[in-house]
Amino acid sequence: MAVTYTFRSMTTADLPLVRRWLREAHVREWWGDPHEQFALVSGDLDEPAMDQFIVLAGRQPLGYLQCYHLTAWNTGFGPQPEGTRGIDQFIGESGMIGRGHGSAFIRQFVDEQFRSGRPRMVTDPDPLNARALRAYEKAGFVRDRMVETPDGPALLMVREP
Repeated sequence: MAVTYTFRSMTTADLPLVRRWLREAHVREWWGDPHEQFALVSGDLDEPAMDQFIVLAGRQPLGYLQCYHLTAWNTGFGPQPEGTRGIDQFIGESGMIGRGHGSAFIRQFVDEQFRSGRPRMVTDPDPLNARALRAYEKAGFVRDRMVETPDGPALLMVREP
């Protein structure tokens, strides 16, 4: 049976859940210091360039996804078509890792973005994060090139409709 994913806009009521997820070892490994990341994620609730979502598998909260307009923060991505958006995500529930949820909900979210007219979607995982690279590739992203970001080197991955 296929899982239905829902992307519910994140609110302040979701902050305790996101804080707990950021403390999980599998999230902390790639997202870094939970206190720093929580400050960034919670601070972005009022950021017009950032849309934040709680990903639900059926009715169960599964993870976090952010979708953002490319800004000066992302200049390392190089020129992109107008309307290109970037995404980052994580599965917060450790028991849900390795079950295909990541690639499935990423694909579903990106497909929805394309139906609304987006010309391209990009992401920039750590090149050593093999699990993320596999999930993005299974979701249709292709490796483009190494880029320099404020967080260090990253692998720019691209998906077009």
